[in-house]
Amino acid sequence: MKRTFVLLGGFVAYGAFLAAFVYLMAFMAGVGVPKGIDDGTTASMGWAMAINSLLVSLFALQHAVMARDAFKSRWTRLVPWALERSVFVLAASLVLGLLFWQWRAIPQVVWDIQVPWLQAVVWSLFVLGIATVLYTSFLIDHFDLFGLRQVWLHYRGRPYTHIPFVVRSLYKWVRHPMMVGFLLTLWAAPTMTMGRLQFALLMTAYILVGVVMEERSLLRKLGEDYRRYCQTTPMLIPLPLRWRPWRTREAVPMAPEGHVA
Repeated sequence: MKRTFVLLGGFVAYGAFLAAFVYLMAFMAGVGVPKGIDDGTTASMGWAMAINSLLVSLFALQHAVMARDAFKSRWTRLVPWALERSVFVLAASLVLGLLFWQWRAIPQVVWDIQVPWLQAVVWSLFVLGIATVLYTSFLIDHFDLFGLRQVWLHYRGRPYTHIPFVVRSLYKWVRHPMMVGFLLTLWAAPTMTMGRLQFALLMTAYILVGVVMEERSLLRKLGEDYRRYCQTTPMLIPLPLRWRPWRTREAVPMAPEGHVA
């Protein structure tokens, strides 16, 4: 019975992630949801920016704290190890839900692209970003990243093992393609308001700090393998002059971006 509850908990967390991810994309696009990033409550610019900054900071803090090994070692004394990742995913989804609910619109326009073909290009980049995030999640095992593999193995009574990560596809070009996808969705906006600009700036800052913290952790865990990967592959911008083929048959025991996205 306990294994069944753990399994159900994992699926609930995964469902929360799917809902939060879809809503986030629609929230930024301002379509298909009751409240987009430029809708809802407005306030003075200073007050709105302060509230919005606090909301994004809560999201960043939740990720930073719950992704650390010291926290996980203590947390798994209270929850089954198989649910650790699912709880992380559920907490992130709930914090995003709070952000959607309490976000303050700042409707002043920074830029507004009116040329139809250029609008189409920008929206294409937005969709490309979403596709990149989803595609990358499957490169590093989508179901492990969001906790379903852990609860399923626990339900079957099988031990958890890290999935070897082979540098392939987009990971040959940049070390964090998932974050590149998120950055595309953040900045590909035909109409950029002050509210959307603040969200893009705050989330970009979080991503940049997050990947640096994650890489320090990976260097401690993986050592020379990951150091050589860093030396041959750019972090976020695919610069052809710096890129050298990584031997795709070599594997390291943990995927980059495992706890940043």
